[in-house]
Amino acid sequence: MKIRAVVFDVYGTLMQVGPPPAKADELWRNLLQETFKQPPALSRLEFSVACNRAITMRHNAAHARGVPKPEILWPSIVAEVIPAFAKLKPEAQDEFIYQQTQLGRTLTMMPRMIPVLRWLLDKRCTLGIASNAQAYTLRELETLLKTGGLDLSIFPTDLRVWSFQNGFSKPDPHVFQMVRIRLEARHISPGEALVVGDRLDNDVLAARAHGFQTWHLHSSSPESNSGPAEKLREFLIRAL
Repeated sequence: MKIRAVVFDVYGTLMQVGPPPAKADELWRNLLQETFKQPPALSRLEFSVACNRAITMRHNAAHARGVPKPEILWPSIVAEVIPAFAKLKPEAQDEFIYQQTQLGRTLTMMPRMIPVLRWLLDKRCTLGIASNAQAYTLRELETLLKTGGLDLSIFPTDLRVWSFQNGFSKPDPHVFQMVRIRLEARHISPGEALVVGDRLDNDVLAARAHGFQTWHLHSSSPESNSGPAEKLREFLIRAL
């Protein structure tokens, strides 16, 4: 069956995740000093440990309510760990979180992915996103897409499924149920859509259970439909 839509994961698929930037701890101290106008109360490591503790508590509570793969809202976690954060204006909160997340890892566009996206757009293929993400992810992705002359508008708003907006994350089956329904509203069946992701559990197997075609974006995979972006494009040339 020919492919009419391609749905992408984000981290590890559209964006490549690298190590933290140099002097991340120093940059963290500067960020806290500039934002809150007082000496940092937490080191970057202490902040991370406290956030992980808060996330675990919220996950446990969600599990008790019957949510198997819960998602948190990152600003709520930050406000719990740094109470002064809640007193910032919304735009200052957004900027602090964006700068803070950039200290945990570096991001680049996945090699050869921009040409794949451009080619799909030229072929008038419908594009979508299904990602475990936070609100800052949108700014990260928009920034990197612009390096290739693209922007988030290439993904229609109704075909962007973000975990932070729903309270649950992949591989919860509701994620790809949402993708399926939204594509069907556009008269595209799951068999006519390809889900591209770097993880077997979150992306490939979860999507396949809903009838999607899949591509494992991985250089060493047990899947027949797998490989880096160049190989994905070769597959799409035959499948579109």
